[in-house]
Amino acid sequence: MCGIAGAFALDGAAPHPGHVAAMAAELAHRGPDSAGSFADGPVALGFRRLALIDPEGGRQPHTNADGSVVSVCNGEIFNHRALRDRLRRAGHRFRSRCDTEVLVHLYEEYGPDLVDHLDGQFAFALYDRRERRLLLCRDRCGVIPLFHTRADGHLVFASEIKGLLRYPGVARRVDLGGLDQVLSLPGLVSPRTLFEGIASVAPGELITVDPSGVATRRYWDLDYPMAADLEHAADAGTDDDEIALDHHAGRVRRLLEESVEARLDSDLPVGFYLSGGLDSSLIGGLMAGARPEHAWPSYSVAFPGGAFDEAGHQRLVAGKLGTRHHEVRLDERIAADTLRTMVRHAETPVRESYNVCSYLLSRRVRASGTRAVLSGEGADELFGGYPGYRFDAGGPPAGGGSPSGLLEEQLEREANHRMFGLDLRYEQDQVAALDRRRPLYAPDLAAGLDTFAVTAQTLVDPARLTGRHPLHQRSYLDFRLRLSDHLLGDHGDRMALANSVEMRFPFLARDVVEYATRIPPSLMVRGGREKAVLHRAADGLVPPEVLRRQKFGFRGHTSTDLLGSDWFAELLSPSVVRRQGYFDPATVSALVERQRSGSRQVHPHLDTDYLMVAATFALFVEEFELPCLG
Repeated sequence: MCGIAGAFALDGAAPHPGHVAAMAAELAHRGPDSAGSFADGPVALGFRRLALIDPEGGRQPHTNADGSVVSVCNGEIFNHRALRDRLRRAGHRFRSRCDTEVLVHLYEEYGPDLVDHLDGQFAFALYDRRERRLLLCRDRCGVIPLFHTRADGHLVFASEIKGLLRYPGVARRVDLGGLDQVLSLPGLVSPRTLFEGIASVAPGELITVDPSGVATRRYWDLDYPMAADLEHAADAGTDDDEIALDHHAGRVRRLLEESVEARLDSDLPVGFYLSGGLDSSLIGGLMAGARPEHAWPSYSVAFPGGAFDEAGHQRLVAGKLGTRHHEVRLDERIAADTLRTMVRHAETPVRESYNVCSYLLSRRVRASGTRAVLSGEGADELFGGYPGYRFDAGGPPAGGGSPSGLLEEQLEREANHRMFGLDLRYEQDQVAALDRRRPLYAPDLAAGLDTFAVTAQTLVDPARLTGRHPLHQRSYLDFRLRLSDHLLGDHGDRMALANSVEMRFPFLARDVVEYATRIPPSLMVRGGREKAVLHRAADGLVPPEVLRRQKFGFRGHTSTDLLGSDWFAELLSPSVVRRQGYFDPATVSALVERQRSGSRQVHPHLDTDYLMVAATFALFVEEFELPCLG
């Protein structure tokens, strides 16, 4: 894992290499092992490396034989060995064992279509000196971040926004549409960020910059079959559900074995995160099977005395698998004290404190000598893991659910069409939620809320939802609105790399993802149990006590828990809220009083924690020196 930075002249003078070097230096936590740079004509590139494969020989930038193609890459190419063999047979010669060196050679063979041959987690910048062409690309699922903006005639890009802010001319302003996304959705959705004028390269997106201009194309997206095709396939089938379930579970298990094996490729120690639930336990079981003689390190968060503590199940799995187990114990004081550091690395306010858990886990990983960890993100979104999937597994309601003529229903349908391209409910009734949060904004912002609210934004490609089964619609929205930029982004990549640790995600291997789209929805949820295919695949690898558990969503401390900290409470004080000018002091104070009095507590899964957003937003404004409106 690494950090990349750069600038490309769209018009005017070439970028100054010193400016790009300053951007890369800001990303030193992503790559503490070495630095590299390149400048030629309209482009300047900077690089910071976290060396996991070929630590001595894999320094970047990479170039092809004659130096006409140059690349810097943040991430891992997990199918690099197969690609390297193919490229060698085609006459290419390599200088290192590093996985990312395949990019320059793939480009020589396939040009911009090189992305179709990659299985990995990556964001790269590649420059073709002959064509004066720059490519910026992010992996299919959005594991690795890449941000860009324009300043002084240059396209400027970096792995984190704090790198962009070191470039002269990059403005610092709050994106109100991004703020409303955080208040309304699980997190931000690419290309939106919390910084006005700064965009995120979307998952599966390729940006091409050359003398003809800037062009963007989506080279991959999660693509489920049409619901009508599923019905035809079911009509033609002869196997009963149990046989079909065994078939798909067996195939998923084999694909996960291959995925885990590929993600253990490292010249430095690898471990895994262990929550005590199905997904992480299955990964641990597959790791144990891949190296029976090896005691892998496992890492967990414990909340001593808390109702959401899972330490017992974590220790049970660690004991059965024979791991070297590490436990981070977290209480309200530690959570409050870590918020500022967390927000600086997340580059966004948050609705939950569990980013703190991820940050502290990666700190323990680094301190113990491990440099990469496997984690279970993606399983819930791809295999029907959230409670809502129970309602979708049976297909659309009989009769299609005749629409109501009430004004509220009409407004809700219109909002959903703007957001998703069709009348599709996700998470909550959006218009009602809009009315609930309107008083939270400062009066001047509340008056214009309808212009920047999430209900006025197009969030996804409607073509990926239209005509799909309800379970697949929910899966697609979870994949795009929850997983890519939130769970993999501010919660995953940013918290791990804050401590120079790489995360790897076996459930997001290309073959696993694409196979999951072909499993019948009726098999995803059976007998009221989510992830039926994964439960069957895990049989014999995961302790029965874990397989029998009902899903237990990961939780952290809420604002209710943290209000006892004077420092946290000060972030919500009328003076701070009024000075910053984005939220209404009276509304925030009323929420504080209601929670302190015990009349209303925040439920970590059922409620939107508005005070957590307000407090972390106050930190966000301070940390990034954003303008105050009060």
